[in-house]
Amino acid sequence: MKNSKEIIGFIIILLLTYSAAAIGSIGTANNVLDWYPSLNAPFFKPPNWIFGPVWSVLYTLMAIAAFLVWKKRRQHYGVKVALFLYVSQLILNAMWSIIFFNFHLLGWALVEIIFLEITIILTYINFRRIDKRAGWLLIPYILWVAFATLLNGAFWWLN
Repeated sequence: MKNSKEIIGFIIILLLTYSAAAIGSIGTANNVLDWYPSLNAPFFKPPNWIFGPVWSVLYTLMAIAAFLVWKKRRQHYGVKVALFLYVSQLILNAMWSIIFFNFHLLGWALVEIIFLEITIILTYINFRRIDKRAGWLLIPYILWVAFATLLNGAFWWLN
């Protein structure tokens, strides 16, 4: 990072990204311990301990990708649209946890996560146009949410 403005920008993006994680986790912890284990689970459900490390890595990669795009704000006209999509997918990301874990609405969570996946793909397309590295950093997130969509669908079907 070249200057203090970039450092501040990165910290803001990191805080924004992890704020989505914090909002999404409201109520998740309690429901993971009591409600979630009471559901019929698909055979391919990963162990609960894996979600924390995976999401930590994904949120960090997302923040780095957004920072790379933000740094090009003076050189590329598409940065505002790309960052709008980024914030939109963060909101959808947090909302999914609330819909699934807090409200126990598996079907609505499935609909919502499909919109989330579409928004992530649109974010990826826009990020890739601005900085190819930023696009690549979103690939693990796209794949994980695709798996989460399948998992959500299986939970809805089985319950």
